[in-house]
Amino acid sequence: MRITCVVDDEAMPGSGLLAEHGISFFIASGGQGVLFDTGSTSRVLLANLARLEIGVEQIDALVISHAHYDHTGGLAGLLELRSGIPLYAHPDLFRERYARTASGVEKIGPVVGRVALEKRVSLHLTAEPVEVAPGVWTSGEIAERTEIEGRSARHVIRQGEDWVPDPYGDDLAVVLKTVEGLALICGCCHAGLLNTLHQVRHAFGAQPATIVGGTHLKDTAGADLDRVVEVLGQGGPPDLWLGHCTGRKAFRTLQAAFGERVRPCQAGTVMELPPPAP
Repeated sequence: MRITCVVDDEAMPGSGLLAEHGISFFIASGGQGVLFDTGSTSRVLLANLARLEIGVEQIDALVISHAHYDHTGGLAGLLELRSGIPLYAHPDLFRERYARTASGVEKIGPVVGRVALEKRVSLHLTAEPVEVAPGVWTSGEIAERTEIEGRSARHVIRQGEDWVPDPYGDDLAVVLKTVEGLALICGCCHAGLLNTLHQVRHAFGAQPATIVGGTHLKDTAGADLDRVVEVLGQGGPPDLWLGHCTGRKAFRTLQAAFGERVRPCQAGTVMELPPPAP
């Protein structure tokens, strides 16, 4: 298996890749390609795919972690070039999401509506884990949330006439099943990194040896961040390739705890994993 970071808030120096607030990964496994999230804009997504020599014809399936614009923004442009493929997401994907701003409330997703999307893809919305390519699975719904979530006080949804905190019900991740164990790829981890890991253990029976992507720890500090370090260290820490919404403070804290196991995951980063499990 090979994971390539296509879009991130930062790009590898000298790579010629564009950076933007958002995330996207291309996963090659068993002769198939999966695109997980699409960044904020079609311009950056398509430019980076071309720079990385990943043709849109290599994309056999799409997975969307959740509805926010920085994960769905590249969909429209991509689907003008590559349509008819399956797209996997949680059933709550099309609930409109908003953020409070200084001037009021603005919509932050989804970027493409259900009617438009159904014309371009084969839509698969499920709360259950599903295999989308050899060894590439969705995590399934992260329903049990006893640990801290990756929340923003600005994120809201409309409930009747009221604005209420976004429950992030659509948040999911991707799990890779290799012959040597599991890897976890996160979009934003709004459901919480530790809650996501609990779901992986529950659904797949093991702890991931590798964690990649955005973990939404940027506003986490004190005892909450200590708890994340404590849990990750139990039984030996995983390899951590972190970017997007992880936050510099959390990154430095994890690196201080786990040393060289913690690395940045910028656009252009390539991670080689063992082959998919049969």
